[in-house]
Amino acid sequence: MVFAEKPNESNIGNTCGSSSVGSGGLVNPLGVCSIPQAIGVVLKYILGIVGSLALAMFVYGGLIWMTSMGNAENVRKGRDVLIWSTIGLVIIFGSYALVTFVLQIGS
Repeated sequence: MVFAEKPNESNIGNTCGSSSVGSGGLVNPLGVCSIPQAIGVVLKYILGIVGSLALAMFVYGGLIWMTSMGNAENVRKGRDVLIWSTIGLVIIFGSYALVTFVLQIGS
């Protein structure tokens, strides 16, 4: 036995505009109403993934440095990985702030 009812329209997603298909309008699962907002959402997810990669590079650089056992070449390599990861994180945070700023101005 299956009990089913019509889903509540407020729980489904954003209905952009007033076009009415059926009784509740077009359902937008993304929650955005324009192409620039959709691009912004995608960019934020991509920046989140890139930030995770930067964290992995921090771990990798620290691991190289800590396991160098006094080898100057490995110490330099680990330090360089940490420095470039820091520069990458600054760029990631800056681009995230820029995307957020542009989206707030556009909406």
